[in-house]
This record gives sequence, structure tokens and C-alpha cells, in this order.
Amino acid sequence: MSVTITCNNLQDTENLAKKFAGLVKETGAFVCLFGDVGAGKTAFTKFVCGSLGVKEKVTSPSFVILNEYKSGELPIYHFDLYRLEREGITTIINELEEYSYGKILTFVEWAEFSENALPFEKIDVNIKYVSENEREFCFTATGKINEEIINGLN
Repeated sequence: MSVTITCNNLQDTENLAKKFAGLVKETGAFVCLFGDVGAGKTAFTKFVCGSLGVKEKVTSPSFVILNEYKSGELPIYHFDLYRLEREGITTIINELEEYSYGKILTFVEWAEFSENALPFEKIDVNIKYVSENEREFCFTATGKINEEIINGLN
């Protein structure tokens, strides 16, 4: 199941993130983020975290691989696989799987480096840069709960 939403500006992106946050706060989710540099992967994550009450500064985990945020309504884990590239993924794939269970929210930026080794039940978010302000978000879900979450975005 897929849902595509176009955001015409940063406010639209923030509103989408707030809606998404409301839909995942009771169940948690494992979210794989795809998109070119500057597409908005970290911005979307920041808005979701803010909507869930995260007090810490939300930043890209590019250099540290993982940022943890535990001050919000549920624990949030924010991975970035870019620096690991394909060879390094095998060193953390079991750890990533642990972050896919329970009432937690996990974001994985640059999920394309996982070579499809990430947990089956997840939400893929492909963010397409359309113009300076416009982005297209395509949400694809696997698993019943995740399908219900993205269906709620309509």
C-alpha cells in the first residue's frame, strides 16, 4: 500500500509530520527514509520529533550513526547509514532489527544502503525534491499496523 502527498512548502511538511506523529505515537514504527541530499529526510524527522515532545536538539546522525531521543512521548532512534555504506551495514543489521519491535519510533536515513536487509514490517518514505520549496512524500507500508498508519495520512 502506498500514499503520495505533495508538500508545497516547509509548513506543509511540518503539518504532514505532525499528522504522521499522531498516527505513530500509540504503536511506534520502523521508518526507512530515502531521498537525495537536501530532500528533507532530517527535516521530516525533526518535525515528527518536535510533534512528539522531544526536548533534545534533533540533528542528522551522519557522523555518529545513531541519535537517541528519550524525552518525548515514546523513545525515538534516528540512524544514518550513509557513512557505513554497504559493507558496514552487516555490522549493525541485528541491532537495527532490535529497533523494529515494540512501542518505539525508529528512523533510518539512507536506508538504500541496507540492500533490503531491514525488517520486513516497516514504512518506507521516499522524499522527492521537486523544487526549492516543494517535496513529494511517497509512503509505502508493509504490515497491517503500518498500512493503517499511512492510510490515516489521506
